[in-house]
Amino acid sequence: MATKSDNPQLSTINDEFLEDRVGRTKKMLAHLKERAAEISGDPAALLAATDKYCYEKDRRMMHVGDKKGDIVRKFIQELAPMTCLELGTYCGYSAVLMASVLPEGSRFITVEADETLAKEVAKEFIELAGAQVSQKVTIICKKSEDVIPTLRDDFSVDKLDFVFIDHWKGAYLRDLKLLESLSLLRKGTVVLADNIIFPGAPDYLEYVQKSENYQTEMIHSTVEYSDWEDALAKSVYLG
Repeated sequence: MATKSDNPQLSTINDEFLEDRVGRTKKMLAHLKERAAEISGDPAALLAATDKYCYEKDRRMMHVGDKKGDIVRKFIQELAPMTCLELGTYCGYSAVLMASVLPEGSRFITVEADETLAKEVAKEFIELAGAQVSQKVTIICKKSEDVIPTLRDDFSVDKLDFVFIDHWKGAYLRDLKLLESLSLLRKGTVVLADNIIFPGAPDYLEYVQKSENYQTEMIHSTVEYSDWEDALAKSVYLG
């Protein structure tokens, strides 16, 4: 299983994804806002328009995309979680995808360290999806390691039903262990981690595969808007 550290070509591709990542999301948002009359209040139309933009104009966007997005959506529909945490909001694509199929009364807390992405891109993207989505979503603009210890006291989170991890890959394992140490996971909590192959999170994957506290399976797919191999890791917390 190749990660970007094993393959110079993958490392170069990863650098291209990171290049001007904020500016490119702003450009995408401006394109979508020009079409607000067609997509506003319709999360499916918003996501479809985003996918079309990415396939035709910029395939280097770092959100989950349509192929892996279908997998994530099905998991959410099957689980019907009430309290969800996302680490890595980026442009808000995955927040809209998941919140649009969450049950009524559910909560979707999403954490983004980059203030420009959180306040100038994701907030507007999520609002484009309509109130039925945006009312479920809380965006927190802070580093994940600073937010997680405050979830219980500041956001009234007792236990999480679902966690989606899609921020900096080197922080995956650190933040999972932090959630464990603070008893924010319950027996049956599903933790879904993106980009397990590209760019890869080998320490995280080794941990959830070897730990007796998790039952883990790999769901293979491709990197968003490409044919490069990637995978999601679905881990059920066994307590």
